[in-house]
Amino acid sequence: MLAIFLGALDQTIVAVSLSTLSSQLGDSRSLSWIISGYLVAMTVSTPLFGKLGDLYGRRRLLLIAIGWFTLASIGCGLAQNMPQLITARVFQGLGAGGLATLSQAIIGDLLPPRQRGRYQGYISGTFALASVAGPLLGGLLTTYLSWRWIFWINLPLGLTAGLICHRALHDQALPEHRPHIDFLGALLLVGGLTCLLLGISGLGQGATQTAGGMQVLLIAFSILLLSSFALQQKRSPDPLLPLYLLSKRHPLLSGLVAFSASFQLIVLSVMVPLRHEMLTGQSPDQAALHILPLVMGVPLGAFISGRLMAHSGRYKPQILFGNWLLPVCIAALALTPLHNAWLSGVWMLLCGAAIGCQFPACMVSIQTAVSAAHMGVATSTLNLLRAMGGALGIALISSLLLLLLRQAGAAPAPTDGGLADHLCVESLENVFRRLLLIDACFALPALIAALNLPDRSLAATH
Repeated sequence: MLAIFLGALDQTIVAVSLSTLSSQLGDSRSLSWIISGYLVAMTVSTPLFGKLGDLYGRRRLLLIAIGWFTLASIGCGLAQNMPQLITARVFQGLGAGGLATLSQAIIGDLLPPRQRGRYQGYISGTFALASVAGPLLGGLLTTYLSWRWIFWINLPLGLTAGLICHRALHDQALPEHRPHIDFLGALLLVGGLTCLLLGISGLGQGATQTAGGMQVLLIAFSILLLSSFALQQKRSPDPLLPLYLLSKRHPLLSGLVAFSASFQLIVLSVMVPLRHEMLTGQSPDQAALHILPLVMGVPLGAFISGRLMAHSGRYKPQILFGNWLLPVCIAALALTPLHNAWLSGVWMLLCGAAIGCQFPACMVSIQTAVSAAHMGVATSTLNLLRAMGGALGIALISSLLLLLLRQAGAAPAPTDGGLADHLCVESLENVFRRLLLIDACFALPALIAALNLPDRSLAATH
């Protein structure tokens, strides 16, 4: 949990310090890369750490990931200009990709299936805690110490996590087979995922026609690289990502459900504060308070889901319940007047609980569908799909928002002010209502996937 907290904390702790960073380092044009570089690097390294953990042992790889992340944090704290900081953040993200995947796979190694859900619920709570603590801690450290302390704080946390893992996991068994690394497959996968993430991250930002063409070109190139990766996996004697994970019904449906849950979590985290900011004129920090019920609901749902799995030995009821509840609550949120903050908070809390109960259940579901030799690959594949769901969610919902605003009469190419500055409150409210109702429809395919997901009894022992 401490290793996972490290990686999740650095996704958000930098956000509130961006203006200070730009003024002190003298570069505001590359600010977005401080966050984007970290997220892209973390996503592309996730499947690599999963496979390497299967080959060389997860304890060894987790210690490497913690050490890598901590050293990169030192580089971030010592950076003297923006290129140095972005480079260090990319290296930091590469280490962060192993923290969550290896920790979750170790839970699969140490615990019988029936008990895994409870601990996966703790992990989901750790993610939510890091999401809340990140901006708060980043603001306090930047205000009272220095922006460099948002990276220095990782040193004691990283050293503590490394010492605990070194001592607590010393008796974990190592793989007996001789490792074989598919270097060509790794290169194709990293290149394809990087191009895909960079492409979809820029689609929803209202870029110029030339920039938009570059995003489409990146996505097309990523499809070519990922197709080549799939062919390489068929030829490789020890594939980096066994294709049966995505061809068999059980892992595929579990991945689709997790993809949708992350999609909805990111969309609601971005859309709800933006709705309050544009309709009521609240400042960004005030508008951000409206996602607190969502953040509180995620660990609550994960905790309840884990307990139910340990008690009943089933994971499908939690997944079904979450996927039924989520579109209903999103539609109810869309139809609730904005001034009714109490009722909106209830719907957001229920949305968070619906999302939270799916995360540990999906992880247990996909881990029970594979052999112990592929535990790391299965875990990293699910985390990869979750990351892709969040990236696609931001791109798609941003594009839809721009489209709906222009249909409502917003200027297509504003020269001063925001795109929707001259729209009346009623028009803006109607735009966000339609956007939320569309988002509720996006949650329906996951419900169909959950209905068709096989249900298995979870063993109480290894």
